[in-house]
Amino acid sequence: MSTTAPPVRHAQTRITLLVALAVFAQESTWNFYDAQVPPLLREHITSAALVGFLMGMDNLLGVFVQPWLGNRSDGTRTSWGRRMPYLVVGMPVAALLFLVIPHAAASLPLLVGVMFCYALVANAFKPIAESLVPDFVAPEKRSRANAAVKIASSLTVIVAALISLLVVDEHPALAFAIPSALMLVSILVLGLTVRDSRSPGYQAALAEDAADAAGAAQDGRDAADAAPARPGVRRVVLDIVRDPDRSRLLMMIAILLFGSAWSASRALATPYGMEALGLSRGDAGGLLLPSGVAFLLAAYPTALLAERIGRLRTMMIGMSLFAAAMALGTVAQTPAGTVVAFCVGAAGAAAFLVNAVVVLWNLAPSARVMGTYAGLYAVGWAGGGFVGPALVGGMVDLTGWTLMLVDVAVVAVLGVLAVARVEALQRRADTAKAV
Repeated sequence: MSTTAPPVRHAQTRITLLVALAVFAQESTWNFYDAQVPPLLREHITSAALVGFLMGMDNLLGVFVQPWLGNRSDGTRTSWGRRMPYLVVGMPVAALLFLVIPHAAASLPLLVGVMFCYALVANAFKPIAESLVPDFVAPEKRSRANAAVKIASSLTVIVAALISLLVVDEHPALAFAIPSALMLVSILVLGLTVRDSRSPGYQAALAEDAADAAGAAQDGRDAADAAPARPGVRRVVLDIVRDPDRSRLLMMIAILLFGSAWSASRALATPYGMEALGLSRGDAGGLLLPSGVAFLLAAYPTALLAERIGRLRTMMIGMSLFAAAMALGTVAQTPAGTVVAFCVGAAGAAAFLVNAVVVLWNLAPSARVMGTYAGLYAVGWAGGGFVGPALVGGMVDLTGWTLMLVDVAVVAVLGVLAVARVEALQRRADTAKAV
């Protein structure tokens, strides 16, 4: 036992760092895209609504593309594995399309076309890279691995801001080339060092394929009539909805609810600062900056806490802390009090963001659907990003801006109740197994 554990730990640490590198490169392009593509659109479009619609196109595409491509990768069988073939093709194509964006800015139709192609390709491989975590990392260590990935993703906000600050004004085309180069370097490193055909998850999927084929042969059926190696997205979703246990369905609801609360707290922070705190637009826009540091500091400790007391319990504590911070921010309704509330809330939210997808992975019934579940998590979170600001905005219309943080807290509490129900169901299932 002692002779094999260190190599296994080393392999899991290595793949965690490599996946974090790939996600860092991907998110660098996405954050820079969000920061610098709107000014390119504004050169042709005066309507803020139309600019917002075009910038939201990537989220809409992701809802359809991410679970489908994650599902496709689940069923892929090659000597290189099931994830890497998509990454070594998709990431260089996305890097090339991203590089072309500033050169296409002279023509609105061309710019929109390149934006669409980039969003389509980049969304396609986004859940596939993250699926390498459950493929390689044991269930009990996935929270700390996902924490490293989330930290890498969060750091890209700083990278995108630095590129915007130091390069964009003087060399706009070069500014787009830097995130593209990061993506190319990351996939080169990943392609040269990772063969996910050797991962425990891939080997488990092959074993399930072989068991299905053996069962078909024993029953006198052709191997082709065995259960498919890649259950379709529709079949996976129906399995979640029809499962009497409801744990997976409730987790998806919790992801949607807390994603709504988190997204609303970010999207509406600037108008809240202006309307409720009387700040200027610039000062209100800076309210969230310290909370990004708080999230980075809290991400890894929440993963370690989850390993000690359980992921669901850690998530409930973090979500409750987020909701309490929002409520207390209303009591201490000053710029300083609001910054503290956002920092404490971000630290609490880290407990959810680090552990939620891990819980979903660990609830998956088979190693053959990890990519699909990564895509479904992305859909739930993106759905919260779409629903949350509109929902809380509607509540603000009724309650006023001074109670906006309380409105966010109410939505977060609903998410806490959903996770609490999952925890109760899992505790009941564990008790039944023990009996």
